[in-house]
Amino acid sequence: MARTVGDLALEVRSKNAGPFWVTMEVFARDDAGYAVVADPGFLDESVIARLYGVAASGVQIFRLPELRVVKISFPRPVSQGSLRDRDMHAGQHHVPLALLPLPGTA
Repeated sequence: MARTVGDLALEVRSKNAGPFWVTMEVFARDDAGYAVVADPGFLDESVIARLYGVAASGVQIFRLPELRVVKISFPRPVSQGSLRDRDMHAGQHHVPLALLPLPGTA
């Protein structure tokens, strides 16, 4: 039984989208998993804001049903390569999203 977003995905990844933005993508395994992850009642800007400590107004979510992908972008809390940047390539930002409990499992 799937318990987290990561359980529904072939891959959850994150990367830079330039020095000031992070982009994350959830590639769902199937249509059923995509329906859960893409549901705005489950995953929306406020959820991303809470997970990443960013303003919900800066979060952008793109749902691509034909690819079964949800793409999420938000401004980096600090610019890439700055003194306080702890993940220069944003390669670990996907972990909180992948570990997000699914509805009814928390």
